[in-house]
Amino acid sequence: MSHAIMLVPVGMDVGLTSVSMGLVRAMEQQGLNVGFFKPIAQPRDDDAGPEKSTAIINASGVVKTAQPFDILQAEQWLSSGNDDELLEQIVGRYESQFQGNELVVLEGLVHTRGQAYASRINRLIATALGADVIFVAAPNEHSYCHLQDMIDIAIGNYGGVGAEHVLGCVFNKVGMPDDQQGRLALDNSAKTKAQAREKYQQVSQTIRELPLFKNKGLPILATIGWQFDLVAPRVKDLLASLPVEVLNQGDMEYRRLRSINFCARTVANMVTHFNANTLLVTPGDRNDVIVAACLAAMNGTKIGAILLTGGIKPQPEIMSLCDQALQAGLPLLLTELDTWQTAINLQQFNFEVPIDDEQRIEKVNNHLASCFDKNWLQGLANKSGLQRNKLSPAAFRYLLTERARQASKTIVLPEGNEPRTIKAAAICGKRGIARCVLLGDQQEIERIALQQGVELNGYVDIVDPQAIADDYIQALVDARQHKGMTPELASQQLQDNVMLGTMMLAANKVDGLVSGAVHSTADTIRPPLQIVKTAKDASLVSSIFFMLLPDQVLVYGDCAINPDPSAEQLADIAIQSADSAAAFGIQPKVAMVSYSTGSSGAGADVEKVALATHLAQQKRPDLTIDGPLQYDAAVMPSVAAKKAPDSQVAGQANVLVFPDLNTGNTTYKAVQRSANLVSIGPMLQGIAKPVNDLSRGALVDDIVYTIALTAIQATQG
Repeated sequence: MSHAIMLVPVGMDVGLTSVSMGLVRAMEQQGLNVGFFKPIAQPRDDDAGPEKSTAIINASGVVKTAQPFDILQAEQWLSSGNDDELLEQIVGRYESQFQGNELVVLEGLVHTRGQAYASRINRLIATALGADVIFVAAPNEHSYCHLQDMIDIAIGNYGGVGAEHVLGCVFNKVGMPDDQQGRLALDNSAKTKAQAREKYQQVSQTIRELPLFKNKGLPILATIGWQFDLVAPRVKDLLASLPVEVLNQGDMEYRRLRSINFCARTVANMVTHFNANTLLVTPGDRNDVIVAACLAAMNGTKIGAILLTGGIKPQPEIMSLCDQALQAGLPLLLTELDTWQTAINLQQFNFEVPIDDEQRIEKVNNHLASCFDKNWLQGLANKSGLQRNKLSPAAFRYLLTERARQASKTIVLPEGNEPRTIKAAAICGKRGIARCVLLGDQQEIERIALQQGVELNGYVDIVDPQAIADDYIQALVDARQHKGMTPELASQQLQDNVMLGTMMLAANKVDGLVSGAVHSTADTIRPPLQIVKTAKDASLVSSIFFMLLPDQVLVYGDCAINPDPSAEQLADIAIQSADSAAAFGIQPKVAMVSYSTGSSGAGADVEKVALATHLAQQKRPDLTIDGPLQYDAAVMPSVAAKKAPDSQVAGQANVLVFPDLNTGNTTYKAVQRSANLVSIGPMLQGIAKPVNDLSRGALVDDIVYTIALTAIQATQG
């Protein structure tokens, strides 16, 4: 039986869509079976597409949703006095869509001048669906007394504090700067961020001291801090607010704007404002500013975009001079408006999350989800019937980051001056995933961070390899003396940061190592195999990928290390992969993959898989392992029912072990690219200390999650 929780806004501009998304994500992370329903769509005047909340949540492909009723259709029922018919239609759609054990998040209507009936309809819908209610408010627009009165009145419509269906209150946009009411930030400096954090602490504390919460005991389920990065639009999003001609598209699809600077002074007085992710606004005839900004971009500063005003296009000679910067991705835009009118339009910019901005949606979801009370969420998760049988990608990522935080480990990153690696280290520090050690020249790393708009923090250590390499010469000689290692050779090999990082790992100066954004797999794992070696109980080193399918996480092994393992080695790979899956919250059901299921085929390859299955079952009778199984028989219940009806694995396998590297690597890449899904790995198994390899095409998030994996592995030694 489904259970509904309704989000009811108290006031306007509370960020209801974002809170809905965040609550759904928080429930996903707990492994809950979640649904979403906004009973009546409420588009803004400038919205032309589908209902935003439903479309965004629907895009995940995991959460079951129901389509909302058109607001004009709902208003026709209401104006005719047919409230009951409207409610019957809503209940009917709810019941037809959510028939299982879902925990359904309902998003209510916002009270506006045009929809003054919203509060009444929210109450009727909540009553009709038997929903529990959470009230959503934003504290910045009201005095605290007024805010408390508004919430108290809203709760009174549902029986008051302590009523059966009143769960509590969520505060959104806490700490929003006073000049940010729906406007694009003009200042994104570290000082301004610090002021926002300080304001968040002050406002949060004041709210908790209000009598409604302190004395009457109304639970506060979340205080969601306002963050600059969550409102940073892409350059392309400006086109909806300004009449703009695109002179150079560059990376406008991806570049984000975190500040605006109007360039009216001389270049000498403006260069300090040529910063990463900044929109530079200048009249089209300011050739000096245009050339200087392009020069900064060519020197590595990732300026967001240049917006020229007054309808003045730069001369061809200027465009030619700036060509290198433009070719490198710097967007150049032109508007017919003068600078004054441009500034007014930018101040009115609507920075709600666009439906197609997947990266920003993901950040908003994760930030808001992290703000909800963990004990309350755990209470929901403990309710029988609401848990998913499969570990969803959101739950898996949450599990990774939470376990990594608890591990509190230090991870060395030998590719310390690589931009993606620097960003990942900063994110890991900010989120408490791990303390990262960047090997490289401090000035160079800090310069790259500044150019990329990355704010390094106290959880990122920069270590100059030249300053510590000599400390490990003797240790390397001792470790490799049997291979003819001398102090001279050791000094030379320690010029390789991967080797140096490996020596730090061997000396317990760090807990794990992650490399591969620049280095090959061989260059990443060779030093650890020489120095750290395999674990005592491991006969070989293998790897797995975590494949984040839309509705569950699968483990693939071995797709990166062993070209043609023997039956004995394949059995060990299966056992290693099962143990790794269990360590990361996946109850392993292992399928030994082949081109044949059971005894339906013959040949040396099938016989190898059959023998490997038998050996693995003998070594670890506690594990659920079966094979040979074809891939479709392993993962599809309908196929399994025909090909392997008696198997405890077929149709429900979540760990798939491939017979050789050719099959495994081809399969993982085909699934990853064809389905456009995230894969995390390869995670190496069998090394005495955690070392993990990256794909050279790894994204920043890939590196972050690999660091998290490594930190967790460091607790399992």
